[in-house]
Amino acid sequence: MYNFLCISLYSIIILLLLLLLQELEEIRKCGMKSFSIQVDESNFFTWQALLFPDNPPYDKAAYRVEILFPADYPFKPPKVVFKTKIYHPNVDENGQICLSLISSENWKPATRVHQVIQCLISLVNCPEPEHPLRADLAEEYYKDRKKFLKTAEEFSKRYGEKRPVD
Repeated sequence: MYNFLCISLYSIIILLLLLLLQELEEIRKCGMKSFSIQVDESNFFTWQALLFPDNPPYDKAAYRVEILFPADYPFKPPKVVFKTKIYHPNVDENGQICLSLISSENWKPATRVHQVIQCLISLVNCPEPEHPLRADLAEEYYKDRKKFLKTAEEFSKRYGEKRPVD
């Protein structure tokens, strides 16, 4: 019985690795310029993405996020965490995000990683203060947009990573 369980677990891990390889290949083939992906081959279940938002004030920098795949992916969503500090109502101080696509209630196994990243970039470009993780920033966004944009741009310049040159 123990050998059967080990073989089954091993088979599941191999299938998951193949799925992740396929998704990585799709991402690399699609040629999207709004993000890049790095994968450490020693830990294929953790990806690093660098996001390049288009809209001010976030277009001044690149933002690193970590994508963590659970053992039961694609049946459970990946966890996405900002590693770069960002002044944004939908990202908390620990880098946790409010993204409905990867919530347990909304996740669908057919959802692809590139779709998650595209939704994340869209959220960075266009904050959703009506669904904040940081109520203080959502309030500032509504009440004093000019101050919010100035502070967000300063944060981007201070904490953001350099954007690659085309």
